[in-house]
Amino acid sequence: MERWSGKTAVVTGASAGIGAAICVALANAGMTVVGLARRPHLVDNLKSEVTGTGSVHSKQCDVSKLEDISVAFQWIEDTFGGVDVLVNNAGVFHQGQFTDLGDCELSDEQIISTIDTNLKGVVFCTRRALASMKKRNFDGHIVNINSIAGLYVPFSSLFNIYPASKHAACAFTASLLNELADYKNKIKVTSICPGLVDTAMASEAAKIFPTLRASDVADAVLYVVSTPPSVNINEISISPVSEKRL
Repeated sequence: MERWSGKTAVVTGASAGIGAAICVALANAGMTVVGLARRPHLVDNLKSEVTGTGSVHSKQCDVSKLEDISVAFQWIEDTFGGVDVLVNNAGVFHQGQFTDLGDCELSDEQIISTIDTNLKGVVFCTRRALASMKKRNFDGHIVNINSIAGLYVPFSSLFNIYPASKHAACAFTASLLNELADYKNKIKVTSICPGLVDTAMASEAAKIFPTLRASDVADAVLYVVSTPPSVNINEISISPVSEKRL
């Protein structure tokens, strides 16, 4: 991680869970970390957890809103000079069913929220980060925190539209890698697909199934970012020991 010391990392969905753990891990590794969140005061609380040479800063941003993304990335450009590492972590999961066949139907707003946060947010945050890297001729790294639901569809219909959003994010990662390769661009892109993580999003499932810790996912981010400039890990799947397919 030595070559990233003093560089700027942007983490979306940074207020809690996986995003918070990633912010602290990157700051402890010496990076200047900007946590984007709808609740920026929770990102500010992470400053007390930093024991390394880096720092954590907050910026209000709802990644489901294009205007918020544009304002946040312009502020990062003006304040810190640009984006060197982007971790697309923000995500939502509304438990329920797509149809009205059962008694737990999702609202249209919940479906839109899932697609806008889990896919649109990833696409447009990535677009702005790549523009920042290209402008400065810097070979940065995009890390997309995906899900095992992006690799296969879990058995429960209560996952509804969530796997579709995560499969799309996996496809976007692969398409972006192809485009960068076409132009011999050395910016890295990695998709990290964790199994169940013991966070608020999976609190009920965590009572039944084995889970990862948020810090386990943060460790995976540190690992892929720390690889040599000539190495890209396209995709990595991590799960707790003894986890079966959901």
